[in-house]
Amino acid sequence: MTALDDVREEVALLHSELVRYNLVAWTAGNVSGRVPGEDLFVIKPSGVDYDRITPSAMILCDLDGGVVEGDLSPSSDTAAHAYVYRALPEVGGVVHTHSPYASAWAARGEPVPCVLTAMADEFGGDIPVGPFAMIGNDDIGRGIVETLRDSRSRAVLMRNHGVFTIGRTAREAVKAAVMCEDVARTVHLACQLGKPLPIDPADVDRLHERYQNVYGQR
Repeated sequence: MTALDDVREEVALLHSELVRYNLVAWTAGNVSGRVPGEDLFVIKPSGVDYDRITPSAMILCDLDGGVVEGDLSPSSDTAAHAYVYRALPEVGGVVHTHSPYASAWAARGEPVPCVLTAMADEFGGDIPVGPFAMIGNDDIGRGIVETLRDSRSRAVLMRNHGVFTIGRTAREAVKAAVMCEDVARTVHLACQLGKPLPIDPADVDRLHERYQNVYGQR
């Protein structure tokens, strides 16, 4: 298999994780992945049922969002993904969801505060809010980049819209989307009980460092 074939297969399979973790409804949401060594990425076609997403259905695009290969129209968020790939060369995957708890925080225009060790581990602090932006051009991508460029967070809540996540790989970006919804739900529940307790910033730093560099298999 070529590198492109690998990315097509991985990105197609990762869409099932969005369904598995209840991060999407109907045909909303998308995953994209950069093709290693090329100025190209693959992304979900627009408005296609998740059970019809196959490697061959993935749309190959250039970093301006133009279709290079594919019979279907690409996601309506393609321009946003393309902007992120152009601006952040270290990013290998981008995910968008309307997962309910995280999107509720986005509707309020309120960051999810870092009050859980799992948030410190994965995001290194609060999950920030990006600006309101219209769908269909690269305004969303600009908001993502402006918000995350100087942040340790791999997730941003785009105001009145939903969640975008980034990662070194498409799988990392999907994991960030899963974790974003999980902590958004838990912090919401904590807020119903009272005021959540903050974590000292120095402890956030230590937790993030350990999780990113020690946790798991090497």
